[in-house]
This record gives sequence, C-alpha cells and structure tokens, in this order.
Amino acid sequence: MQRIYAVTAATAIVALVGVTWFVTSGEDDAFAECRAGAIGTGVASIGGPFELTDETGALVTEKDVITKPTLVYFGYTFCPDVCPLDNARNAAAMRILDGQGYDVQAAFISVDPERDTPEHLADFTSYMHDDMIGLTGTPEQVKAASQAYKTYFRKQEPEEGMEEYYLMDHSTFTYLMFPDSGFADFFKRDETPESMAKRVSCFIDAGA
Repeated sequence: MQRIYAVTAATAIVALVGVTWFVTSGEDDAFAECRAGAIGTGVASIGGPFELTDETGALVTEKDVITKPTLVYFGYTFCPDVCPLDNARNAAAMRILDGQGYDVQAAFISVDPERDTPEHLADFTSYMHDDMIGLTGTPEQVKAASQAYKTYFRKQEPEEGMEEYYLMDHSTFTYLMFPDSGFADFFKRDETPESMAKRVSCFIDAGA
C-alpha cells in the first residue's frame, strides 16, 4: 500500500457546530435497551436521500448503499489521525460482528471531494475493511449528504505555499443506519469496538 494511515503528531480539529438532536427513549422506543442513553425526539431527522459517486466511479444513491446495517462516517482520506483511528475502530467492531454471524457494512463519505478521488477512497477503505465503501461527489452533493446527516465540515485555510496540505474540520459521529427503518443510533469517538459491536447486534436482534 502506497499510503500509510497512522497516528501522526498533527491533530485534526473536529467540531459539531449548531447541531442538536436526540433519540427517542422510554416505553415507546422498542430499542431503548440498545441505546447508550438518549432523551427527546428527532430520529427521523437523521439521514435521508443522497446522490454520490462510489469508489468504483459509479453514481449511487442511499438505496444503493444502505442495503443492510451500515455504519456511516463522514471524514476524508488525508486526515492525519482522527479518521484513520475512528474507521479502524469501526472496522474492528465489524470484525467482531462478522465473527458473531452478523452481516454489516460501513460507508465512508468524504467531506474533501477536491482531493478524495474514487481511487483514493478505494485505497483507504480496502485498508480498513473489505465491507467498507468509499463515497465522494461534487461539493454540492457532499454538502447535501452532510446536511441530511446533520454533520459539520469546514476547510481550514492552509499555510502559504502549503495549499495542497490543508486540513478539514469535521464532526466525528458514526451513524448506524438500516435500509428500512433508517437511523438507529450514533456512536461517539470514545466508543470501543466491543461496545459498538454489542450495541449494533442489539439493534439487529431487536429487529431495527
């Protein structure tokens, strides 16, 4: 592999600005026991239609991508540390689930379409997991997908003479999506592969 995705001394700044949403809990929530903790409402507002280009160069929609339980993450392949760590964690959770007989996949949606070609995405996702698919698109398509998932991203201003080495600020939630019922839950960065796998399997068993 030509590019190595590892922790570096650089730290990517991640943020979620102006976004507040909650997951239903209580007697009306059939999956309450699967959630780490939630209040309020707003499940239906997470996720939605998108049109993007996959790592093979094919134009796809959410119906083409989310065909089974899917872990969705917004990031970029040039990310120095956050994205590789988060997606390595997601891949580790998927391997645990694979070993338990659960059929899951992951979708990595780039917030850096300027640099993230399908080839770069294929390189990144194949390194992480065979069942992780990379998605990119035009700036307008990426923005629409980000808005559907209530995520945040912003290009940092690079130093003079270092224009091609810019960083992207971006939110770092991983979303669990199902083809029929849509959004199920989200995972923060401090979630372990084991706890993530346990929660995902709980949703699958509960019939999400």
